[in-house]
Amino acid sequence: MKQDFTLLLSSDNNFSVLNRIVNILNRRRVRIKKLIGFEDENDFRRGGIIMLVHTTSDMVEKCKLQLKKLIEVDEVDVFEGSNQYLEHSERIVDID
Repeated sequence: MKQDFTLLLSSDNNFSVLNRIVNILNRRRVRIKKLIGFEDENDFRRGGIIMLVHTTSDMVEKCKLQLKKLIEVDEVDVFEGSNQYLEHSERIVDID
């Protein structure tokens, strides 16, 4: 059964990283509901992405494994539901 998941990615802030991440999700027909990309305030070469996606638990695990294979991606955390998305997005918006 499909449900909401929050993906929290830490990656390099390079050209086309976001494009490769979105392509992985699109190939697997994962619906992206919300997406926030941000730059690390201490290092402009580092950044992150917070995504709210709608899919099955099996598919989100498959996507997590594929995202970890990208060279620029350091860490991928998956949380069930949208609560973590709201908490992390409020923290990012408050900083700016």
